[in-house]
Amino acid sequence: MSQSILEVRHLRTLVALRDSGSLVRAAQLLNLTQSALSHQIKLLEDRYGQPLFERKSVPPQFTAVGERLLALADAVLPQVEGAERDIARLVLGQGGQMRIAVECHTCFDWLMPAMDAFRTRWPEVELDIVSGFHADPVGLLHQGRADVAIVSEVDGDEAGVDYHALFGFEIRALLANTHPLVAKPHLVAQDFADQTIITYPVPDEMLDLIRQVLEPAGVRPPRRTTELTVAMLQLVASGRGVAALPLWAVQSYLDRGYVTARPIGDKGLRGELHAACLPSLSAKPYLQDFVQVTRETSFVTLKGVELL
Repeated sequence: MSQSILEVRHLRTLVALRDSGSLVRAAQLLNLTQSALSHQIKLLEDRYGQPLFERKSVPPQFTAVGERLLALADAVLPQVEGAERDIARLVLGQGGQMRIAVECHTCFDWLMPAMDAFRTRWPEVELDIVSGFHADPVGLLHQGRADVAIVSEVDGDEAGVDYHALFGFEIRALLANTHPLVAKPHLVAQDFADQTIITYPVPDEMLDLIRQVLEPAGVRPPRRTTELTVAMLQLVASGRGVAALPLWAVQSYLDRGYVTARPIGDKGLRGELHAACLPSLSAKPYLQDFVQVTRETSFVTLKGVELL
């Protein structure tokens, strides 16, 4: 039998294609160009003389050959990744602590699944969330009260802090189903001028709608605040005001027709999330794995997410 051309990267490519649902998203997940990813797949198809999946199906439907390689990937990749983590433990020592502080009320929708996945990979690392909402989570790093801060912006002037990109996402305006603005394909700053904006109880500078859209246009509508996402959506549905939230945070409500969403601006409004930590933690393998697990989990499971 001739020598196999299979490499770990080929198996990761097939898993990424299955989990992400398209060549474009698989390339983003693997930080490859679509051309490089297609080349890997063609190499395997030329080797085996059969296609690995149906090109016109979305999500891709794998052939028998593709399914067999996926079965191999599912068996081999966890062992490879586990061995790499074991080696890191042997070289750098076991154990550690990651106390996570967040500045966003909706973080828990994606953070909890990522933490669950991380715990199975690094059970010896103590993982916890710093209780309460924090307007300045990066400050907690310097005070030794947190190890990782989830933030929406990278502060280039913040000395002694490393930032690890997680993902970007679309923010949509949320309206009652009978609201007149539903007739518009997208909303602009002036559309909010005579509306009550329903938000979380945070400063203006922490809200992308105000910071990126309303403030530059000089629009200052009244605000009403609530701690809970579900309460916010109830107020929107009953016509008490409008809101702006990440698409992934409200997708289930949109699927049920509870409220209506519209893009903000002709190109849409985007938000970002980053993990900030001190440089001493950046070098830890478990921190790097936490960032990777979070990126992959969120990209595959959340609606409208793009990797940064």
